[in-house]
Amino acid sequence: MKKIILLMVICLSVKLQAQNPIIKDIFTADPAPLVHNGILYLYSGHDTATTEDTNYKMADWHVFSTTDMKTWKDHGAVLSPSIFSWANGDAYAAQCVERDGKFYWFVSTFHKKDNVSEGGAAIGVAVSDSPTGPFKDAIGKALITNEMTTDKKHSWDDIDPTVFVDDDGQAYMYWGNGSCKWVKLKENMIELDSPITVVELKNYIEGPWLYKRKGLYYLVYASEGTKPEMIEYCTSKTPTGPWDYRGIIQENVPNSFTTHPGIIDYKGKSYFFYHNGSLPTGGSYRRSICVDYLYYNKDGSIKKIVQTTEGVKKVK
Repeated sequence: MKKIILLMVICLSVKLQAQNPIIKDIFTADPAPLVHNGILYLYSGHDTATTEDTNYKMADWHVFSTTDMKTWKDHGAVLSPSIFSWANGDAYAAQCVERDGKFYWFVSTFHKKDNVSEGGAAIGVAVSDSPTGPFKDAIGKALITNEMTTDKKHSWDDIDPTVFVDDDGQAYMYWGNGSCKWVKLKENMIELDSPITVVELKNYIEGPWLYKRKGLYYLVYASEGTKPEMIEYCTSKTPTGPWDYRGIIQENVPNSFTTHPGIIDYKGKSYFFYHNGSLPTGGSYRRSICVDYLYYNKDGSIKKIVQTTEGVKKVK
């Protein structure tokens, strides 16, 4: 009996110490971290599908914040597709970046059928003077419509934008489902500044994340090497390639067909955000964001991500 009680105490202790998933009161997906003024902000999708639903239902985007990687504040559903007069879809993957004191939230949703578009996935931009909003439509129209890319015939290929501003001030956006596309953005962040280019990446399926470290550019993405998705990556000496394939860094996640990378450095550590379906009643359409450490080898390559329930340690 004493052994049983001791085992129960140990199990309870482990459960109480488990951090992942980091958000437990709602279902969250597609993490996009941003550091500003010493605070880490986490932009996320919000899964609202029931356990019986067989597709995504994503009503809005949330913002969370932390200063210690353990305590997360929910700033609420600060953006939804309804603020875009041209949109009628769900709140798919998005990323917010800061430039010149403004915060530009690049989002993917679906376009209404009108005189601009026949519908399909589209990318919009919301803007705010604060990382937590209020946000408004920065353009009054979509930045990318389905008609602007023709390499893939399915209507949901223009999703999952990632935006990166290089040291020289040039901004780049990568996105796409089924193929990866990129384009330069003008300094105002709301206009294209180059033709759209399709780039071939091994096993690419969706969810790109672009960043730079020690002069090397990283393009990390959800892959179709196996089903369900894994995370693989490429590197390059320029933000536009050519891209060298570097391998798998995250294996399949528990109880979710998809996964989605978000990478950031904060207070001396590198963090890898992703989602899985490990909360009670969770699944592929009821996902939850997690975070674990990301480590590099001396040559700049990324070590395999170790998925944990403990998550990361508290920082000051």
